[in-house]
Amino acid sequence: MGFGFPFSSPAQKLSFFSSFLVVVVVVVVVFAVDLGRGGKAEMGRGRVELKRIENKINRQVTFAKRRNGLLKKAYELSVLCDAEVALIVFSNRGKLYEFCSSSSMLKTLERYQKCNYGAPETNIISREIQTSQQEYLKLKARVEALQRSQRNLLGEDLGPLSIKELEQLERQLDASLRQIRSTRTQCMLDQLADLQRREQMLCEANKALKMRLDEGNQANQQQLWDPNAHAVAYCRHQPQPQGDGYHPDQMAIAAAAPGPSVSSYVPGWLA
Repeated sequence: MGFGFPFSSPAQKLSFFSSFLVVVVVVVVVFAVDLGRGGKAEMGRGRVELKRIENKINRQVTFAKRRNGLLKKAYELSVLCDAEVALIVFSNRGKLYEFCSSSSMLKTLERYQKCNYGAPETNIISREIQTSQQEYLKLKARVEALQRSQRNLLGEDLGPLSIKELEQLERQLDASLRQIRSTRTQCMLDQLADLQRREQMLCEANKALKMRLDEGNQANQQQLWDPNAHAVAYCRHQPQPQGDGYHPDQMAIAAAAPGPSVSSYVPGWLA
């Protein structure tokens, strides 16, 4: 089956081809214009790549356009939506551009600071309070459990306990008793070892004293059985006369000396 145009006359054919040619020419012109502008042909508005503009003049022009647009949008937002808007822009040269919908920029900044720094502090305090309360509840439950366990170990409040809990309590008491007995035995052994050390020290001291006493007794016996040592000792201890007068030691020596005694002496006129 062949393909054909449903034209009834040559005039219709000429009109159709003329219209088609005009459309083609328009498309070609649009394509050429797009290539001359951006190097690409896209339907609709082209997408701008977000990166730093290297050309200084183009960068300044773009900054001025975008800045004015940003300020305009901020103003429109504050008017249309009755919003409090504050806009601060610094250029690369440090020049300030600002917009504030309220009467004072400082009031808006104070409000911003309260919202961003005051609220987290409040949240932190509330979280700390909540954490402290939870910790308090845990400690309170722990204290109650320990008090209940202490009463059970003392034999109190055993009624509510089940058989399993009573058996566990019994095992705990047995373990405690074993630990107590072991500690007591160790203390007694330590005391016994200390007493044994003290006994050994006393025995050594007694032995040393006995040896010194035996040495002293032997020295005394030698002095008693040695006449020379006895005479020397006697001469050393004999008192010396210190002048005229009565000396009982000299009288005793004279009485003991050999010679005529008083009773055997007879005067000449009695002979």
